[in-house]
Amino acid sequence: MQDKITREMTFGELIKSFPQAGQILAGYGLHCIGCHIATYETIEQGARAHGLQDGEISKMLGDLNRLAS
Repeated sequence: MQDKITREMTFGELIKSFPQAGQILAGYGLHCIGCHIATYETIEQGARAHGLQDGEISKMLGDLNRLAS
């Protein structure tokens, strides 16, 4: 099964498709819902800007995809 949520998806796309994802993002220190950059910044770009490393990003994406399925 292919993941619905990927590193390349923007925060805007994510929240539009899965509004409940905001709680998971907040748990990783990403409070992106109200940020104007979120409309065009990818999940990976935002996560790295907030200091998340590859393993943390992968874990977050796993959590998001479990929510989406």
